[in-house]
Amino acid sequence: MKYYLLAIVIIIIDQITKWIVATQMTLGESIPVIQDIIYITSHRNKGAAFGILQGQMWFFYIITIIVIIGIVYYMQKEAKNSRLFGVSLGLILGGAIGNFIDRLFRGEVVDFVNTYPFGYNFPIFNVADSALCIGVGLLFIKMIGDERRQKKEKK
Repeated sequence: MKYYLLAIVIIIIDQITKWIVATQMTLGESIPVIQDIIYITSHRNKGAAFGILQGQMWFFYIITIIVIIGIVYYMQKEAKNSRLFGVSLGLILGGAIGNFIDRLFRGEVVDFVNTYPFGYNFPIFNVADSALCIGVGLLFIKMIGDERRQKKEKK
């Protein structure tokens, strides 16, 4: 249950921040947070990560529904056995639903975190994207840990 609460918190924070950007900023407007490093920039994305697959909304609807069903299944079945797995799935679920809400009701995703790490203009993203990336990263760490444990057990 606590992992579903994590997903709900991510969805709420994601939707509030997107609502603020969508209602208080004009498209393309940029507010420096730390000059030359991070900006809040009002941007819209009709595709997936980094703008790929622009305008393929039905594809995103179908994929997102399948992903949500899979995550809920694994949360019910496996998350109780691993806190790291539960947290990663909660983050992924919250991020997937956050962007799904945008696609469903806006026809596009509101992005606003604009960073320039080491001078590189990184694609603009949002809270849901961050949750998805962190969740996938944690899932990857869990999988590596599981693999190492299995190798030790075989020895």
